[in-house]
Amino acid sequence: MAYGEALGLQERVQAARVAGEIPDTLLLVEHPPVVTLGRGARDDGHLRVPREVFAARGFELHEVGRGGDVTYHGPGQVVAYPILDLKPDRQDVRRYVWTLEEAMIRVAAGYGVRAGRVEGLNGTWVGDNKLGAVGVRISRWVTMHGLAFNVTTDLSHFDLIVPCGIQGKGVTSLARETGRDVPRVDVEDALVRELSDIWQATPEEREGAPAV
Repeated sequence: MAYGEALGLQERVQAARVAGEIPDTLLLVEHPPVVTLGRGARDDGHLRVPREVFAARGFELHEVGRGGDVTYHGPGQVVAYPILDLKPDRQDVRRYVWTLEEAMIRVAAGYGVRAGRVEGLNGTWVGDNKLGAVGVRISRWVTMHGLAFNVTTDLSHFDLIVPCGIQGKGVTSLARETGRDVPRVDVEDALVRELSDIWQATPEEREGAPAV
């Protein structure tokens, strides 16, 4: 799903969740190549090439209202957008971000990859290389945006940016760490299991986009 289409869907689902019209919803998507600039992005300082180069290579650019800096989404990456109402007893932003990181850490462990956190930085890491990014926005305690987990992602695409605006760190993928091709759909399933366990939720699968 194109990023702009997914963003519009998120906004509609979030509005419906705020209004209490739908239950907590987890959107799982894969995007064509796109670079997004969050609220922490400083102009184009963390884009390593001019904007027209992205367009020439078929990349979209979007400025968005999530936290964080600049990041990349593309084929081979599991992108999860939880639309959760954190009221009344989950109103802790740091704890919520921790749950997203923890789910990716657990999924990686299931593939024999030891991932963890880096103090002072969001996301899930293998050493100094980021395996999964986190960026969220919360309105009326209902979440949107979420996480991006590199499965078989073309890591050379990250060379066009300073990922998350962090100098001196790299990126990695589950395929690189395991040395084998990992089906993205299997990682999606594992991610749903881990998030459901952490949130103490029972998932009900729906194919396609919510009707909102």
